[in-house]
Amino acid sequence: MVPFSFAGETFFATPGGALFWPEQSALLVADLHLEKASWFARLGQFLPPYDSHATLTAIGDAVEQTGAARLFCLGDSFHDSFGCDRLPANARDLLTTLTAKLDWTWIVGNHDPGIADHCGGRIAKEVELAGIILRHEAVRSDPRPEMSGHYHPKLRVHLRGRQVSRRCFVVSPTKVIFPAFGALTGGLDAHHPEILRSVGSNAAALVPVSDRLLRFPLAA
Repeated sequence: MVPFSFAGETFFATPGGALFWPEQSALLVADLHLEKASWFARLGQFLPPYDSHATLTAIGDAVEQTGAARLFCLGDSFHDSFGCDRLPANARDLLTTLTAKLDWTWIVGNHDPGIADHCGGRIAKEVELAGIILRHEAVRSDPRPEMSGHYHPKLRVHLRGRQVSRRCFVVSPTKVIFPAFGALTGGLDAHHPEILRSVGSNAAALVPVSDRLLRFPLAA
């Protein structure tokens, strides 16, 4: 994990796209989109039905690695409001074990506006923690330090004749937009105007790798 500072606090970024906040003993993730595959299956588009278990296993690994006691999901935790009800038994058991072990908060996103706490944890529209607002979608007009998800940012660069894509955090002096943590999620280019409008000026993409945090300035 690699440290970086935001709003006077120290965070550690994981290659998988989570942030650990030692001062709060909290792990933060965004856009899990659990049960996305089963949602598509209902529409006749069949995908391997292992996305939820893979995502929750990755969360469990991050919790074990960091020793986090709290967890905040920054919205779109399920691909739709009924995703919790469709979880297969192994994924449900894993999730309920995690929510029983941790102080777990689901922040509501646009994909799961009617989310119910059938899988444990508590539900909130947004949370203020140590002066930092945790919500699903960035509010550019809010001057307070803010962490959000929603856009699934990815940095795309050309390297040796081919395009390489990596999930990234997009940061500015007052905003952090998280990458999607889910195993079955796409991504929006970090240079996209909608992302840059949301974070304001002096933005950069941060790509965590095993031993460093790569920083790429993002021009409007």
